[in-house]
Amino acid sequence: MTTSPLMPKATAVWLVENTALSFDQIAYFCNLHPLEVKAIADGDAAQGIKGLDPVQTGQLTREQIEQAEGDPEFKLKLTESKVRLPQPKSKKGPRYTPVSRRQDRPNAILWLVRNHPELKDSQIMRLVGTTKSTISAIRERTHWNAPNLQPLDPVTLGLCSQIDLDLEVHRAAKEKPIDHTEQGATLLPASETTIRPRDPEPDEAKPAEELNVDAVFAKLKQIGGKNE
Repeated sequence: MTTSPLMPKATAVWLVENTALSFDQIAYFCNLHPLEVKAIADGDAAQGIKGLDPVQTGQLTREQIEQAEGDPEFKLKLTESKVRLPQPKSKKGPRYTPVSRRQDRPNAILWLVRNHPELKDSQIMRLVGTTKSTISAIRERTHWNAPNLQPLDPVTLGLCSQIDLDLEVHRAAKEKPIDHTEQGATLLPASETTIRPRDPEPDEAKPAEELNVDAVFAKLKQIGGKNE
């Protein structure tokens, strides 16, 4: 979608609490990632945000919601507004992090360093709004609170969106492709690891003759010289 509803997260909160829509349908309408909607439903994100009714604000109709609840493939569309609002200009610079979330930034940086080592410091700074010195201290384990840090997903913490994280990871993968020669040894093909059956020896090819019990007893009688 090119346009987002008014207060997307508040709208997503209301749709999660008051409708039976799927995460994908809510994410498509609110221009969010399905994992963000799932985090809202689990109570891990958007805590303290009051839901905004899109029907009351004229962004959706009750008929659309009922049709979407009956058809999981139906996509909600934003109702055309009579008033055109100017698009907000994107501000360049570090991302602003709320005061209540700033204590979680070191844990998020540790998670990014461990799970996405291909990310540059500038990309991590854009994602969580930190400084280069903090990232270096966490990389080198010289941070003042290094023993107590735990890697936590920045999306779950609400420091960035899943879309922004995927975009930065995709950019890093393009700029620094993975060298397959440095990944170590790989599995051998089945043609080399499969044991071929051993050809039988000439003597083993013939089945052993069955033992003739009567002939053995007759031979023993001849040797002993006694007839029983």
